[in-house]
Amino acid sequence: MKRFLLAVLAVFVARSVLDFVIHGVILQSAYAATPALWRPMAEMNMAAMYAVTLTVALAFTAIYALVVDRKSMAAALTYGLLYGIATGVSMGFGTYLTMPVPLRLAVTWCLGSLVESLVAAALLGAILRPAAAASGNQA
Repeated sequence: MKRFLLAVLAVFVARSVLDFVIHGVILQSAYAATPALWRPMAEMNMAAMYAVTLTVALAFTAIYALVVDRKSMAAALTYGLLYGIATGVSMGFGTYLTMPVPLRLAVTWCLGSLVESLVAAALLGAILRPAAAASGNQA
C-alpha cells in the first residue's frame, strides 16, 4: 500500500509540473490569443484543478496496479503509451473538432498528454515493480 500511495503522489506531482510547463509556459500565448474560449483567471478554481489531477493520478495508478499482471518498465511504458494516445487524441483532437481552438492547441494537448502519460508510466514502472526486482533479488 505504501508503494501504491507513493506512486499516486509521484504521478500527481509529475502531472502537475508538466501541466504547468505545457499550459502555463508553452501554450500561454495561444491561450492569450483566444480569450473568448477560456474563463478569466479569477474564475479558475485551482483547488478543483488539483482535485482533478489527483483523481487522474489515482485512476491511472490503480488501473496499472490492478490490471497489469506482469509489472515491468516495458509493461508500464506500453500502458503509458496507449493511455497517452487515447487521452491525447480524445482531448486534443476531439476538442478541436467541436470547439474553435487553434490546431496548435490540439496538437500540443495531444502530445502533452502523451508525454505526461509516458513520464507517469515510467514512475509506475520504477515504483510498482515486483517485490523481487524492488529489493534487487531477482530470481
